[in-house]
Amino acid sequence: MKSTIHQHKSKDPWRYVVWVLAAFVVIPIAIIFSSLLTPEKEIWEHLSSTLLPELITNTLILVIGVACFTALIGVSLGWFTGACDFPGRKLFSWSLALPMALPAYVMAFIFLGLMDFSGPVQKLLRTLPGFEGRMIEVRTPLFVILVIGLTLYPYVYLLSRASFMNQGRSIIEASRTLGYTPVRAFFKVALPISRPWIVSGLALVLMETLADFGAVSIFNFNTFTTAIYKSWFGFFSLNAAKQLSSLLVFFALALVMVEGLYRSRMRYFDSSRGGSVHSRLKLTGWKGWSVTAYCTTILIIAFIAPIIQLVVWTLEVLVSGEGANYSSYVINTLILGALAALLICSVSLLLAYARRRDSSGMNRFLCRIATIGYALPGTVLAVGIVVPVVWTDNLLQDVLSALFSIAPGPIIQGTVLVMLVAYLVRFLAVGFGSVDSAMQNIKPSLDEAAAILGKKSRETLIRIHFPLLQKGLLTAMVLSLVDVIKEMPITLMTRPFGWDTLAVKIYELTSEGEWVRAALPGLYLVIAGMIPVFILIRKMEK
Repeated sequence: MKSTIHQHKSKDPWRYVVWVLAAFVVIPIAIIFSSLLTPEKEIWEHLSSTLLPELITNTLILVIGVACFTALIGVSLGWFTGACDFPGRKLFSWSLALPMALPAYVMAFIFLGLMDFSGPVQKLLRTLPGFEGRMIEVRTPLFVILVIGLTLYPYVYLLSRASFMNQGRSIIEASRTLGYTPVRAFFKVALPISRPWIVSGLALVLMETLADFGAVSIFNFNTFTTAIYKSWFGFFSLNAAKQLSSLLVFFALALVMVEGLYRSRMRYFDSSRGGSVHSRLKLTGWKGWSVTAYCTTILIIAFIAPIIQLVVWTLEVLVSGEGANYSSYVINTLILGALAALLICSVSLLLAYARRRDSSGMNRFLCRIATIGYALPGTVLAVGIVVPVVWTDNLLQDVLSALFSIAPGPIIQGTVLVMLVAYLVRFLAVGFGSVDSAMQNIKPSLDEAAAILGKKSRETLIRIHFPLLQKGLLTAMVLSLVDVIKEMPITLMTRPFGWDTLAVKIYELTSEGEWVRAALPGLYLVIAGMIPVFILIRKMEK
């Protein structure tokens, strides 16, 4: 029987689905790394003497700074809401995740609109005695770290909170019997146990930091992502863009390896037996209210104040009558988001089913490769996909010219198809995670029963699995839709002529310093971003 099953799996055509999808990710990465085999001396001499030292320094400052800031904020908030009880804890437990709905580039132009030299904050300061004629420089690495960190700390917060909730109060009480103070028990016991979860959250934060293009470009803070974009569209040098992309991919893949190592150490235990998981450390008096004030301050700075400013600016835009001009951008954004989400969900369904039919080590490895695109910055992915597209276009033009004596223009390049492929590679992990989790809840006995009744794999997928996966598919659809809507670099670098989206419009307006006019498309994106945040919070609570 085992040999028959093994033979059936080895001949199963579904395994080719995994190979094809893995190739979609490997090809762009291979093209990027292939540029290292044929380095152009002039390009590298120019980069090393002008851009490279600054890019490496800025990227390291940004990565280290954001990591430290999000670790401090995320872990402390996760501990207070996950293991302690204080006034307002239930409200803060979900509201502190809301800053995740703010794209970093939206937070960036809100911050600059408020804090720049001509902004209301500095105008007010200059009216105070002793501040006349003074100027606070806000376009500095410190404020870039602050802005990006405030939008990314929820990754660390949600994972660390889940870990602290899983530990319960019993861990701290056991350490107290050994003579530890509460503070020492936190650092010596609770924090080390949660380290894999925290590192996984930090890995996600650092991936997003490396991939960030909008916020750093608004601050005019040169990193690899901005240099790749300028090399391609400013200097019209695709080779220089590939050379820079290869260095950034090293950083991204290193983070993936670290995250995978710590994820393998994560264990899930049911500590509810005995009821200690819901027993929290009571913070009363000034301690409890101090924590409440701390959480309130973070929530106001990271979410409430930016939303209020967006609404104020949006009202100004609507009163001036400029709101109607964004209808085409909204339509383009929704069309691209819907098409990409539908494609991502369909491919996620095929990949999850292929993985279910063959759970061998090789298949699991290929599934991991197929979903690694989320770790690749959008600028890098755009370069890696456009290069084979241009090569294919040139090949098709040569064939058509030889066979029919015609010389058509670009056939694939500059089409919506290229954008959809880039979105698929970038966000397949988002859709696959939801669909595969739902797929694992379906009992294998249903597949066995269908096989006994003579049903083919396609019929089993359509008639049995698809109806049972509707919730997982809906979650994947919503998460993918919102991620695509907020994506900026891929859209900027691969969009067809005339297909400007809300993210593109924000980039154009913020490049000209039009913070007020950028508020309306920014508010649209924030509202859309709140949908997956609420879905994620509900899942974490369950």
